[in-house]
Amino acid sequence: MPRSSGTDAPRTTLTEPTDLDDWTPGPGDVLTGDRIEGKRIDVLDLAGERLPDLEIEESVIGTLRADGADLRGLRVRDAIVETLDAPVFRASSSSWREVRIAGGRIGSAELYDTTLNGVEFVGMKLGFVNLRGSTVTDVVFRDCVVDELDIADARLLRVSFEGTSIRAAEGSNTRIDHVDLRAADLDRVERLEGFRGATIAADQLYTLAPLLAAQAGYRVD
Repeated sequence: MPRSSGTDAPRTTLTEPTDLDDWTPGPGDVLTGDRIEGKRIDVLDLAGERLPDLEIEESVIGTLRADGADLRGLRVRDAIVETLDAPVFRASSSSWREVRIAGGRIGSAELYDTTLNGVEFVGMKLGFVNLRGSTVTDVVFRDCVVDELDIADARLLRVSFEGTSIRAAEGSNTRIDHVDLRAADLDRVERLEGFRGATIAADQLYTLAPLLAAQAGYRVD
């Protein structure tokens, strides 16, 4: 949708990796600190594994299963994950640059102290997302459902929520610049404290008026 000159859109430049080698990893093929580069993987099953500091670069993964895996310090660059399946996703202090996650479900995402740069989340169902202390730049949430975002002490720059339903965004000391909620579905929102400074549309203001008044301490009679 058209944006005013006052709110810049995210700048994403991901190009789908080409000339990839097909790879079917077996048990024990992926180890702590490994680098996966230039691969096309149908299923990458890391569920329950302890794999801090894993690197994934210039690769396409059909399904990434990561429930309960220890992926602290994960680094993902120039990659596409078609489906991310992780009821519990532990990837704190991770780094994501030019990445598209094109579907899937995460129940609880531990992404605190993480760097997201040029990342697209598409058609995902996200429960509780912990982005405390993270730097989130040029990120798009498109056609997603987000139950709760914790963005305390985070920095959000050029972030949009296109066709995305948001239930709650909480956090203090959040720095907001060019965060666009105008194309978000805010009909069922319960808390928006963390998004102070974001841009909303005029018609959304009428929907949010009771919530905003309550957050400001006003009683409407």
